[in-house]
Amino acid sequence: MQTVLKKIIPLVLISFFFTSCSVVEGIFKAGMGVGIFIVIAVIAMIVWIISRITKK
Repeated sequence: MQTVLKKIIPLVLISFFFTSCSVVEGIFKAGMGVGIFIVIAVIAMIVWIISRITKK
């Protein structure tokens, strides 16, 4: 019973301090930042590969 309470109490406290909207907003902001980074990295790789091919 004690271990169950140790797991549930933090979840209940977090739900009181954070509204669901702010939690979802944080997740989407992090996801968008990672997505933009990946897109820029892929574009940079394509440009690098094209520049290596055209030098030959």
